[in-house]
Amino acid sequence: MPATPSPLTAVRSAEVVNGEIRALWTRAGGVLTPEQRKEYERLVTEWAEATRVSTRSIAPATAA
Repeated sequence: MPATPSPLTAVRSAEVVNGEIRALWTRAGGVLTPEQRKEYERLVTEWAEATRVSTRSIAPATAA
């Protein structure tokens, strides 16, 4: 499975992914196992992509 979402895959909102990150930390009690750490890294990468996409879609067009 790729570490980042495929460009053909719908990108989930940063809010949704952030909720999953928070839930992971809550379930882990603040200490991640190696498997949970991989999931965390995947989620943070997905969150960053969602933030980038969201920011790009709301950024005003600049005059050329």
